[in-house]
Amino acid sequence: MNRALLGQDAKDLPVSDEEVVRRVRAGETGLFEIIMRRYNQRLYRVARAILRDDAEAEDVTQQAYVNAYRHLDQFASRAMFSTWLTKIAVHEALARARRRGRFDGQEAVHDGDTMGALKSPGADPERQAFAGELRGLIESAIEALPEHYRAVFVMREVEGMSTAESADCLDITEETAKTRLHRARMLLRETLYERAGIESGAAFPFQAPRCDRVVAAVFEQIEAIDRSNLPRPD
Repeated sequence: MNRALLGQDAKDLPVSDEEVVRRVRAGETGLFEIIMRRYNQRLYRVARAILRDDAEAEDVTQQAYVNAYRHLDQFASRAMFSTWLTKIAVHEALARARRRGRFDGQEAVHDGDTMGALKSPGADPERQAFAGELRGLIESAIEALPEHYRAVFVMREVEGMSTAESADCLDITEETAKTRLHRARMLLRETLYERAGIESGAAFPFQAPRCDRVVAAVFEQIEAIDRSNLPRPD
């Protein structure tokens, strides 16, 4: 499959996810880039919220697209495509985290322990802010949240997903999602954002080189999948 990248503007093309999926399934494989450009940052941020590792989050993002491409025929339009895709990434990230014993998504954290979980072994927030590391301060505060609070917070506050969508992706109830988000907000404290002087949406950016790298890597695997599905000559 010889193709040229559509580029960063592909995500803004006036075509719905469902239409892209329909056309990809009909053979216009190159259009899958539109999906990747639209959701690269979301999938990366969600995966990173679970794994707290840049490289692993990028790997999860790529694998989620490959898994989605393999199973596009299983997508049911009853749910939003973005939810279906994000859920694939969440499941992939959770599987990796659990293999490493890093995610305790089903365990409750006692209120008395949550403040301690936010503490960093490095410089305290006052010194970080004084040093001008504003975005680093907000990222470290989010990263220090207990895992199940952090995943919900990133989905809701960083990526702007709805309560229903984030709950669906994490296989929890909407009430549980709301409770976790409330506790995450308490831990981060409003004064932290005021001191940082930036919006939480600026955290963990998915820069263009990483975006291009993910798109290229996924298409390499898609080409291999398509080649393996070609009929063999008699």
